[in-house]
Amino acid sequence: MSKVLVSDPIDQTGIDILSQVATVDVKIGLQPEELVQIIGEYDALMIRSGTRVTEEIIAAGTNLKIIGRAGVGVDNVNVPAATRQGIVVVNSPQGNTIAAAEHALAMMLSLSRYIPDANASVKSGNWDRKSYVGAEIYKKTIGVVGLGKIGSHVAKVAKAMGMKLLAYDPFLSNERAEQLGCQLVDLDLLLQQSDYITLHIPKTPESTHLINAERLAKMKPNARIINCARGGIVDESALADALKSGKIAGAALDVFESEPLEESPLKSLGKEMILTPHLGASTTEAQVNVAIDVAEQIRDVLLGLPARSAVNIPGLSPDILEELKPYMQLAETLGNLVGQLAGGRVEVLNVRLQGELATNRSQPLVIASLKGLLFQALRERVNYVNASIEAKERGIRVIETKDEAVKDYAGSLHLEATGNLGTHSVTGALLGDGEIRVTNIDGFPINVPPNQYMLFTVHRDMPGIIGKIGSLLGSFNVNIASMQVGRKIVRGDAVMVLSIDDPLPEGILSEITKVQGIRDAYTVTL
Repeated sequence: MSKVLVSDPIDQTGIDILSQVATVDVKIGLQPEELVQIIGEYDALMIRSGTRVTEEIIAAGTNLKIIGRAGVGVDNVNVPAATRQGIVVVNSPQGNTIAAAEHALAMMLSLSRYIPDANASVKSGNWDRKSYVGAEIYKKTIGVVGLGKIGSHVAKVAKAMGMKLLAYDPFLSNERAEQLGCQLVDLDLLLQQSDYITLHIPKTPESTHLINAERLAKMKPNARIINCARGGIVDESALADALKSGKIAGAALDVFESEPLEESPLKSLGKEMILTPHLGASTTEAQVNVAIDVAEQIRDVLLGLPARSAVNIPGLSPDILEELKPYMQLAETLGNLVGQLAGGRVEVLNVRLQGELATNRSQPLVIASLKGLLFQALRERVNYVNASIEAKERGIRVIETKDEAVKDYAGSLHLEATGNLGTHSVTGALLGDGEIRVTNIDGFPINVPPNQYMLFTVHRDMPGIIGKIGSLLGSFNVNIASMQVGRKIVRGDAVMVLSIDDPLPEGILSEITKVQGIRDAYTVTL
């Protein structure tokens, strides 16, 4: 009989489900070295946020088939190490959707009516009604930043309460936003016109300190902001200054850059600031939901069935997975690349399998392409299982074609993304040793391996361009690892691809576009 180790507190309903197919051992509070010593005995590991599943633990888990995280984030699991060892990693991306959405709404209402401070006042023996004159939310404008599952639910409830809805989500179609009753606008306009702003986006390098001093200054004096998403999206120091100076009327945070929250200027603020200790998923129902969701997936995998929310490997048989794994990595890399080149909202993704690749199964490669395309928007929330659903919800139409006639490589993959900012395309192939190569960008032939940090320029093919860009990057202490130019005709348009060692410093991209002959420039982080 299979054995399952539960190393964090899990609702009993989840343990009961696991007990149907396995022997379940509940061992809470194990030290890493203790977990390494015993994990080899188990076929599955079920955790929450307390257990960190390191590469060492995964290497010791020689019998592990699945690691289940009862929650959304899998930051505490070394997913690449699990993937290399053939271990499926699953989470519960929807189990706490309602709980998180309701907490954001509760924060908004509490801010409007000063409920926490009024409660404390009465309990202290006071009856001070004049100090707690609040504001109605009816007919007010709420700006929802991020219309994923949680943001969408907030929008639906806010609309039912009579609020006007604005939304910012560069990865969502206008049609989907209209279905939710939202008007899609850019972030600055949302901040300028909203009475309430609620954040529902993942934390990424791009979203870190998205709400900073500059953006807080754009908000109305009566505006209130709520963050129940991820700590670090709001610059906490700038927020404290904005509240102290009266630039905005209030804020409510459930998540923080450093948790638990210790020394912070936010703690000294009054009724205009509400702080809660990361309670977004802390409801009885949510804990039951995530326990059931993940336990059912562990049960299914142990029975030889696919998992519905795998964050690394979909429910493919080992032989198919072994055959397609390199091509799935190629598809995911190209999807990530073309998504960043396209920018904004992608409406159509063309996936074309070329040459010998056209004789393979296409669905896994289409899904991997979508996973890469959506990664910048969803991060760990998108996986091979839900990529197609997420794309459909965002109004992305997928066109799949096969062309066995293309013979430039033994097999290549071509992706073309069309969106509100235009059309971009990339083509890639695998070399004989399995190394990924990008072979074409927007119709220009190149041959470069993908790099973590890349700079792409579209320019006129003329003497001096390469030297000017190299000198400019050097003046900003940016080291170039490799460079290649692709062109169709001499003295026509060309594409330059630079692999660089570090992210570009702020402001340098605009300087690059000022160089004579440069038509456009893009940065990509893979």
